[in-house]
Amino acid sequence: MVCPPSAQPSVFQDSGRAVSEQTERVQRWEGELQALVQTWRGAPVVEALQALRGMQFTAAVTLSAELGDLTRFATPRQLMSYWGLIPSEHTAGERRRQGGITKTGTSPARRVLGEGAWAYRYPAKVRHRQLRWETVPKVSQEISWKAQVRLCKRYRRLAARGKHVNQVVVAIAREMAAFVWALAREVVPLH
Repeated sequence: MVCPPSAQPSVFQDSGRAVSEQTERVQRWEGELQALVQTWRGAPVVEALQALRGMQFTAAVTLSAELGDLTRFATPRQLMSYWGLIPSEHTAGERRRQGGITKTGTSPARRVLGEGAWAYRYPAKVRHRQLRWETVPKVSQEISWKAQVRLCKRYRRLAARGKHVNQVVVAIAREMAAFVWALAREVVPLH
């Protein structure tokens, strides 16, 4: 749609106002969410998850809420399966073929992990660590750095092998789930 020159400034200002209003609304909701998380029993897990690259506050809250009681998952593979990040399998006789991910779990967790996985397409950087680690324990810092180094290298390797970018992102998201499990387990140990 092309606007006449006299209407363009008006349309532009109206669009700018709409964006500003939505931005203010999101900031207000995030502020309310931060206040609620302070009294939530999952708050330590939220803090620990934010040490991961690509894991902002809202994403950490989403994963912590979707994770629920960590004691349900004895291994990271169980968590990956719960979130639907493992490949499907078609078996007939001795023939075994793997397909796409099962998507049996909760889609918000898969979406958040998928979005976070994009951050690993860039090389691991110490600068990122310093900005995010002021409030997390030393063990969480070590797990986060290990995740950053491993997942950045894995992203580049898979992309260099010619894998489609969506397959690479899903593979990184699956491994991110294992690091989420490890971080959450450090904060809430299994009994």
